[in-house]
Amino acid sequence: MTQALSAALLAVITSLAEELQPGASEGLSVADFALGRPKNRDHGDWASNAALRLAKNLGVNPREFAVEIAERLGETPGIASVEVAGPGFINIRLDTATAGAAAKMIVEAGGAFGSNDSQRGRTINVEFVSANPTGPLHIGHTRWAAVGDSIARLLIASGATVTREFYVNDAGVQMERLGRSVLAAAKGEPAPKDGYAGTYIEDLGRRVVEAKPGLLDLDPAEQLTAAGNLAYEFQLSEIQASLAHFNVPFDLWFSEQMLHTKGTDGRPSLVDEAVDRLRAEGHVFDESDAVWVRTTDFGDDKDRVIRRSNGEYTYFAADAAYYLNKGDRGFEHKIYLLGADHHGYVHRLKALAGAAGDDPDDIEVLIGQLVSVNGARLSKRAGNIIKMDDLREWLGTDALRYSLARYPANSPLTLDPELLRKRTNDNPVFYVQYAHARTHNVARNATASGVTRDEFVPELLEHETESALLGALQEFPRIVAFAAEVREPHRVARYLEELSRLYHSWYDSRRVIPLGDAPVETVHHTRLWLNDATGQVLRNGLDLLGVNAPERM
Repeated sequence: MTQALSAALLAVITSLAEELQPGASEGLSVADFALGRPKNRDHGDWASNAALRLAKNLGVNPREFAVEIAERLGETPGIASVEVAGPGFINIRLDTATAGAAAKMIVEAGGAFGSNDSQRGRTINVEFVSANPTGPLHIGHTRWAAVGDSIARLLIASGATVTREFYVNDAGVQMERLGRSVLAAAKGEPAPKDGYAGTYIEDLGRRVVEAKPGLLDLDPAEQLTAAGNLAYEFQLSEIQASLAHFNVPFDLWFSEQMLHTKGTDGRPSLVDEAVDRLRAEGHVFDESDAVWVRTTDFGDDKDRVIRRSNGEYTYFAADAAYYLNKGDRGFEHKIYLLGADHHGYVHRLKALAGAAGDDPDDIEVLIGQLVSVNGARLSKRAGNIIKMDDLREWLGTDALRYSLARYPANSPLTLDPELLRKRTNDNPVFYVQYAHARTHNVARNATASGVTRDEFVPELLEHETESALLGALQEFPRIVAFAAEVREPHRVARYLEELSRLYHSWYDSRRVIPLGDAPVETVHHTRLWLNDATGQVLRNGLDLLGVNAPERM
C-alpha cells in the first residue's frame, strides 16, 4: 500500500512538474520526497513533504504547489481526503476500506511481509565476533553476535546476498601461548607467566591427555604441537557450539592460517600475493629494509609497515590479504563489526581499500561499545570474564538477544538481569512476545467460537484503535529497509514495542469473539484478519532479531 500511494503521489507530481517546466520531471522518483506516518493521528494516515522538497527547483511557492498536488491526489481511488498544512505539508487520509485492506494483504504475504528490494543487487560480507580461539566467548562477543546476526538478517530481508563470516584468529603468538598454557596444565605445572589462566585451561589440559594418551611421552616439541592443535580444535568447537545455542549461524569460518599457507605447487601465500598486488597499485614503498604501504594517501594517520626488516609480516599484512581475498570471492561490500578497543582499525581498513584500488566506501567498520550486567559474577572457569554461555543460561537466549539488539551498538549498555527475568510488561522482550502469544490465543478462541477468516469487509475496521494499528502494520517494510540501510536493528525492536502497545489497546476496545450468546457477525470475521496480521508482523520482526515468537506464555 505504501508503494501504491508513493506511486500515485509521484504520478501527480510528475504531471504537474511537466506542466510547469517541460522536462522537469525527468529523473524524478519516490526517493525525492518523504512519505510517512504523521506523529499526530489527527493529521491523517500519511504525510509528505513533496511540495517543500521540489518547489524551489520548479520555481513555485511550496504551499501553492502543495494545494495543486492535494487537489489532484484527492481524485485517486481509495483516498478519502488530502489537506495542506503549514508551509506545504500534505496530509493524506485513506478511506476505511483501503486502509483496512492492509490486514488481508499482510496475512496473505505471511513470512514475506516486510521483505523489500532496497538492498537488492548488493553482495555483502558481514564479519563479526571473530574471536581468538584461545578462550570462551565473553560478554563483548555476545553483543556483537546478537547485533551482527540481526544486521545480516535485515540485509537479507532487504534483498541483499549476504555471507556471515567468522575470522578465526588462529595464527600468531597467541596460538603458541595457548599451546604452552594447555601443555603446562596437562603436566600439572603452573601456567607460563605470559600464558592463559582459568579452570578452562585446566579442563583443556585434561582433555588433550585423554584424546592423546601418549602425549607426555613425546619429545618436547611434539608435545607442544599436539597440545596446541588439540586445544585449538576443542576451543573452536566450543565457540561454534556457543554461537549455535545463541541462535547465531555463520556461513563461513575463515582460518587466518589460510592466509599464510603456501601452495603445494610452490605458489606464494595469500599474504605474499597481497604485498605484490598492493605494490602493483603503486602504494607500496621500501624503507629501512622494511616494506611499507602508503596508507596516508587515503586518510590514515600514518603509513603502515606490512613486512618488517627481519622479513616477518605484520598483522596489517594479514588484514590486507584477508581484505583482498574477500574481494576475490565476489564481495563488493564488506562490513566489519569490531569491539570498542578497535577504533584505530577504521581509517586503517578504509585506507587499505583505497590502496587496493577500491572505493573506501565499499568497506564499512562498525565499532561497538562496552556492555555490562548488573550483579554478574566473573567466571573463574574463563579466567575472570563473563562467559556468553553463562549469560545465556542465566538470562535466556531471547531476553539476551532482544536486549542487546534493542540499543544502538555504538552506545555503552548495562543490562538489568532482574528486569530481563521478569514476566511482566516492564520487560520489553516479554511485552512483545506476550503480544504475539495473545494473537494466537485470540485466534484459538475464535476458532472455537466459530469466528473464521471466511469473510473480510475492510470498511468495518473503522475504530480509531484499528486505524492506528493498521497504520503501524503498514510501516513494517519501511522500518526493515531503513534499519538495514543504517545497520541499526534497534529500530525494529522499538517498532515492535510500539506495535505491541497499539495491539493491546485495540484488544481492550474491540472484540474478535462476540459476547455471550451474541451471534458471530461479519465484523468479527474481519477483526480476526487484523488480529492475525498483527501476529504475523510481530513474528516476522522478532525473527529479524533472532528471537522466538512463542504461541503460548
